[in-house]
Amino acid sequence: MTQTLHLFLILASLLSFDATAQWAWTDKEGRKVFSDRAPSVSVPDKSIFRRPGQTVPANSQDVTAIADASEAAAKISAPVQPGASSPKAAGIDKDLAERMNKAVQAQAMQRKAEEDRISKLKADNCERAKLALKSLDSGVRLTQMNNKGEREVMDDAARAAEVKRIQSIVDSDCN
Repeated sequence: MTQTLHLFLILASLLSFDATAQWAWTDKEGRKVFSDRAPSVSVPDKSIFRRPGQTVPANSQDVTAIADASEAAAKISAPVQPGASSPKAAGIDKDLAERMNKAVQAQAMQRKAEEDRISKLKADNCERAKLALKSLDSGVRLTQMNNKGEREVMDDAARAAEVKRIQSIVDSDCN
């Protein structure tokens, strides 16, 4: 159980790394905009000063250097053939598929652990209900507490109602 919990926590922490992706750009009015989504097509590349995966620039000179570097990278990578796939993209897909597979396995393990817990609770409820039913069927005088905390002897009507309630628990939990 603890291994499953540890595995789930590790997977949950790994999946949160994508949440740190943030875009930053300057809009038409000169304001800085920060978002987890890419800017619209109308925003020129020179206005984008931070993309996911880049470090935060220290000052405005770094902003222009990053913008110049991104423009140069765009010019260099422009003549890529459409039929060729880059090995980095294939690695990301493989890594993503592996993470998704692990997440599905972790969910299945968690679901199975929850089903086991519920079945153990049902078995425990079944045993307790059977014992209570035996004590009610024995014919021995039983007492119960009233609202004031006083002990009262169960009469035949109260005993029949309790037998009916416990029998419904036995029927539902003892399959």
